[in-house]
Amino acid sequence: MTASKVRSTNRIRVFLCCAIIVAAIAGYQQIVGAASQPPALITETISETKLVTLAGNTRPEATVVNDRGPVADSFPMEHLWLQLQRSPEQEQALDRYIDQLSDRYSPNFHHWLTAKQFGERYGLAQEDLAAITGWLESHGFTVDLVYPSRVVIEFSGTAGQVREAFHTEIHNLKVNGKTHIANMSDPRIPAALTPAIVGIVSLNDFRPKPMYQLRSNYTWDSGQELDLVPADLATIYNLNPLFAAGYSGQGQTIVVIEASDVYNYPGDWDTFRSTFGLSSYTDGSFIQVHPAPGKGGACSDPGVVADDEGEAILDAEWSSATAPNAAIELASCGNTSANFGGFIALQNILSNGGSVPGVVSISYGDSEPILGRSANSYIKGLYQLAVAAGVSVFVSAGDGGAATSDFVEQNQVAQYGINVSGFASTQYNVAVGGTDFGDTYAGTNDTYWSATNNSDYSSALSYIPEIPWNDSCASELIAEYSGYTTTYGSSGFCNSSTGVNDYLDIIAGGGGASRCGTGSPKTPGIVGGSCAGYRKPSWQSGLFGNPSDKVRDLPDISLFAANGVWGHYYVFCDTDPSDGATCTGPPSGWLGAGGTSFSAPIMAGIQSLVNQYTGSSQGNPNPTYYSLAKSEYGASGSSSCNSSQGDAVGSSCIFYDVTQGDMDLVCTGSHNCYTPSGKYGVLSTSTSAYMPAYGTNAGWDFATGIGTVNAYNLVMAFGANPMPTTLSAAPATINSGSVDATGTSKPKKVTLTNKGTIAAAIGSVTATPPFAIASGTDTCSGKSIAAKKNCSFEVEFAPATPGAVTGGAINVTYNGASPTINLSGTGIALTLKAPSKETFSPVAAGGTGKPKAIKISNPATVSVSLGTTSIVGIDPTAFTITATTCTGTMAPKPGNCTITMEFTPKSGATGAQSATVGFSYTYGANTGVVSIPISGTVE
Repeated sequence: MTASKVRSTNRIRVFLCCAIIVAAIAGYQQIVGAASQPPALITETISETKLVTLAGNTRPEATVVNDRGPVADSFPMEHLWLQLQRSPEQEQALDRYIDQLSDRYSPNFHHWLTAKQFGERYGLAQEDLAAITGWLESHGFTVDLVYPSRVVIEFSGTAGQVREAFHTEIHNLKVNGKTHIANMSDPRIPAALTPAIVGIVSLNDFRPKPMYQLRSNYTWDSGQELDLVPADLATIYNLNPLFAAGYSGQGQTIVVIEASDVYNYPGDWDTFRSTFGLSSYTDGSFIQVHPAPGKGGACSDPGVVADDEGEAILDAEWSSATAPNAAIELASCGNTSANFGGFIALQNILSNGGSVPGVVSISYGDSEPILGRSANSYIKGLYQLAVAAGVSVFVSAGDGGAATSDFVEQNQVAQYGINVSGFASTQYNVAVGGTDFGDTYAGTNDTYWSATNNSDYSSALSYIPEIPWNDSCASELIAEYSGYTTTYGSSGFCNSSTGVNDYLDIIAGGGGASRCGTGSPKTPGIVGGSCAGYRKPSWQSGLFGNPSDKVRDLPDISLFAANGVWGHYYVFCDTDPSDGATCTGPPSGWLGAGGTSFSAPIMAGIQSLVNQYTGSSQGNPNPTYYSLAKSEYGASGSSSCNSSQGDAVGSSCIFYDVTQGDMDLVCTGSHNCYTPSGKYGVLSTSTSAYMPAYGTNAGWDFATGIGTVNAYNLVMAFGANPMPTTLSAAPATINSGSVDATGTSKPKKVTLTNKGTIAAAIGSVTATPPFAIASGTDTCSGKSIAAKKNCSFEVEFAPATPGAVTGGAINVTYNGASPTINLSGTGIALTLKAPSKETFSPVAAGGTGKPKAIKISNPATVSVSLGTTSIVGIDPTAFTITATTCTGTMAPKPGNCTITMEFTPKSGATGAQSATVGFSYTYGANTGVVSIPISGTVE
C-alpha cells in the first residue's frame, strides 16, 4: 500500500470516528438534553440602598415575650445556606424532565442525572453565581461551597455581618424553658439580587420535630399482646410471599436521614433483629455514616442527641423489618447554628459525586407556614435533586393531623388552623400517612390475633381492617365508643370530662392540602398572606376521591402508625438511658410507640423490594402508585378492596381503601375551628358548620391518601410495568366562535383515544361553564375504554352574557391524567332590528294622520322578553300608539312584532314635532333597548 493511500485511509478513519462521536453526542443530547448555558438573571447594578424584604422568613416564636436581647456581633453564624432560584423557564424544563423520568414513552425514562449534570442544566449561570458570591464576600462572609446543583450556596460569618448584609438582628430567645436564637425580622437584600435569590434557608436554631409518639396509657386490649412486631407486619401487609420468593432487599441500600447517632451501635439493631427472627437474613447490614460534601462545606458527627436518638434507632430497625436483607445506612450530620443536620447529610450524599441510594426515608417535619418561603424552596429543590438522581424519597406526613404548626409548637389543641408539613408536601416525595387497626372498635380482636405468640412474638393472623390513626377527642370513632354522639359542642365528647382528661391532644396521622408551599404567611405559622399551595402534579389528578383543588394533597399512601389508643403500637429496641427503657425480657417491656416515623421507613423498605424486583431505581414512584390506584379504584372505588372487609378483602388488591373514621383534631380559636358552644371545638374546613378536617371516603382521602398496601401485589404490579392509561383528545382546542348570549352553539365533537396498554376506566366527562357536554352525545362517561380504542362526546358553548370566554376546559376523570382540551368562544350582545327613524306625513293641528306600522324583528337565535312600549321625548303627546304586538316574548329569528302609530298633533301645535318610541327587553340576565326616533310636521 502506498503512503498516499495510507494517509487517505487514515483520513477516512478519522472522519468515520468523528462521525461516530458526533452521532453518539447527538444521541446523548436527545436523551439527556444538551447542557445549554442558563440565562443570567442578575442584570442590574447591585445597590445597597434599594432593598427588598424576603417576606415569610421569621419564626412565630420570635416575639417580644420570648426575646432575651441580641446576641453579640461576634456570635458565629456558620454554614448558612443561601437558596437561589432558577428562571421560570428553567423550572418548567426541570418539571418536564422529572415527569419524563417516569414516562416509559420518553427517551429520558430512568435517565438519571448526577448533581453536576443537574447543575449544568438547571442551575444558575456562572455570572450570577459570581455576582452573588462576590456580594457575600464584600460583606465579610466566607463562601464555603457552591453546591454542584448551583442553587445552594453555603457561607459562614457572624451575627454582626448578618445584620449588616441582611438587615435583621439575631436575638436570644427563651421558649418553653429552652434557649434559642432566631432572626427577629424578615431579611432584606438588594433588589438587583432578587431575580436569583429566594433567601436564607434558616437564621434560627429551631429544629424540625421527629414524628414518633411514645405508647399511650390506654387499656383497650383484652389481655393479649396487641403490639406490632416485624412478623405481624409481614402478615398484615403480605410481605411473606416476597420473602419466600427471595425478595428481601438483597443488593439494596436504604438511607435513613437523621440528626443523631444511635446510642448502642450496632447492639440495639442486632438485638431487635435477633429477637424478632430477622437475623437469619444474613445479607442485612447496618452502618452509620457522616457524609462529607466532597469539598468545602461541613458534616460533623452529631454524636448521641437525646431528642433525636430514638428516631434514629427506630428508623434503622423498622426499615430493616420490611427489607431484612438490605443495607441500612444511617446518615447523620450535626446541626449547625441554623441548619438541620439531616438535610446536611442528604445534601452531601446527593452532591459529593459518590453513588446514591435507591431509597431515602425522612421522619421529621415542620409546617409550611412556619418554614417560610426560603426553607420550603430549599426542601423542594433538595427533593428535585434526589428524584432526578433516581432516589425515591419517603417522608413522614406528620403526627399532627391537619395542624402541623400546632404540633411543632407543642400546643395541646389546634390554634393555628389547617396546614401541612413542608417536609412532605412537595411533588417530589412520597408522603406517608398513618393508620390504626379497627378491630378493637369493632370488637373483633380474636378474629385477627392469636391468643398466643409465636417464637418471634408475632400473633397477627391476617390483614386487619384499618382506620385513620387518631388519638384526639375529635375522633368520631373514639367519641362513639365512649358513648357520645358528637365530638363538638358543650355536650360533645371534647367538652366532656373523659374527653378533656384523656383525649385532649392533637396526635393523628398527617394530611391535608398544601396551602403555603409558596408565598409567605401574614402571621407566622398560620396560612394567609401570599401563601399558596404547590401545584397538583398531573399524576395525582383524576384518582377517584382526590379533590379538584389544583394543589398537592397529602398523604400519598399510609401504613399502620398508631401509638396505642386502640391497643396497637410498635415496639423497638433502644437502650439509651434518656429514653428510660431496656431491651431485656419479652418485648412487651421494651419501648412502645407509633407515628409516621414508623410508616415512612417501612414504606421505604417496601419500595426497596420494588427496586430489587425490577432491577432499577425508580426515582419518584408516585406516578406509578397513582396509576395503579386509578386502575384499582376506577370511577367509583373498589368494594372488594375496602379495608373494612378485613380478612375478606380481595386477594388481588394492591391497595386497601380505608373508608371508616377520621383524623380530626380538637381546637380553639377562630382558625378553621368549629365551636358552636363549649370551650373546645373541632378542626373544620368551615367555622359555621361541622366539616371535619378530615374524614375518610371511598378512594383517595386526606386521612389516608390512596390507602395502605398489599406489598406483594404492589411489587408484582410495579414490576409488570403496565403502560399507564393515557387518553389523548382530538381536537385538543375548540373555538366555538360567536354565539348569541343565552344561546347555544352548534356542538363540536371530541374523540378520546386510549394510547396506553391497559383499560381507561372513565368516571365522568365535564366541561367548565359556559361550556357543556351536549345531551345524548357522551359515549365516554362510565365506560371502560380498552387500549387503542376510543369514545367521543360533543361540546356546546352557551354564553350567558356577551364577551369573550377563554380558559374553558374539559375534565375527564379516569385512571390517568386528564387530557388537556382548551375551550373558547365569544358571546354576542343581542340587538333587535328596528328602523333607524320614522317620519309621519304632515297633519293639521288637532288632526289625525294616516296610521304607520313600525316593524321590529329578532335576528338572534334566542327569544327575548319585551317590556312596555312607550313614547318619550320633546313632544310625546303629538303621537299615539293605536295598536302593538310588541308584548310578552318575541320568538327567535324570524320572530317580530309591530307598533302601529298615528301622528296626532294637538290644537295650537305648530312646526316640527318629535319624540321617541320604544321599549326595553331582556334575555337571561342581560338587557337591551329599542329606541326609534319619530317626527312629523304640523301643517
